[in-house]
Amino acid sequence: MIITKTSEEIELMRESALIVSKTLGMLAKEVKPGVTTLKLDGLAEEFIRDHGAIPGFLGLYDFPNSLCMSPNAQVVHGIPNDKPLIEGDIISIDCGALKNNFYGDHAYTFKVGVVSPEIDKLLEVTRASLYKGIEQFKPGNRVGDVGFAIQKYAEKNGYGVVRELVGHGIGKTMHEDPEMPNYGKRGRGKKFVEGMTVAIEPMINLGTKDIKQLPDGWTILTADMKPSAHFEHDVALVDGKPKLLSTFDYVHKALGISTEEEDPYRF
Repeated sequence: MIITKTSEEIELMRESALIVSKTLGMLAKEVKPGVTTLKLDGLAEEFIRDHGAIPGFLGLYDFPNSLCMSPNAQVVHGIPNDKPLIEGDIISIDCGALKNNFYGDHAYTFKVGVVSPEIDKLLEVTRASLYKGIEQFKPGNRVGDVGFAIQKYAEKNGYGVVRELVGHGIGKTMHEDPEMPNYGKRGRGKKFVEGMTVAIEPMINLGTKDIKQLPDGWTILTADMKPSAHFEHDVALVDGKPKLLSTFDYVHKALGISTEEEDPYRF
């Protein structure tokens, strides 16, 4: 069942989402060769709590940490550890926060130092595919329209689109209806209506679309062990238009990136 939100509830959700956005912005300055993902996890937990929220992932479905930290061939749900990041790595950081009984859920794939042009392009295309999907989140469209837009753009660039893992509705629980696949057919699936809130999150692989899971029961890897990228925004349908609850502004300010990609979707 799709749970629509009032304007007041959407504002509360935006507050939660922006705490996650600020957490990712703080981490952007800390992602560098030599740092461990466990260290970054500790920084994030402290930052989230200092901003009056609770880490949204910690203990959720018994997950042991505050961040999902997925380097290189890990797609999502990587568990933080004490292995240092090295020059040329990429690291997907997926973060959640709970405040005022509403969740924020937001992800960004960071470069660790300088990466290869091949990896640079993967990150650019994955991030761009996110906005291709957001553009289709509007009244009258359906879940398949978002998935189709993401899939078409990613596959046009030669990448694999993960099938088994999807975006989702979000609100007072982390995962609500509808599921939001990153592939699909136009005109298929549940229809979008005013007040819907969803997390759209392309997971795009440099090689095959196929994945596998580690014995830890959490970590998802690409089947061919080639790198994967993951970007995620929380989005609400407000006055007939998709509006971002989260933002990459804090990340981009920390990294010195200038972009207008979010401008059509700001409150």
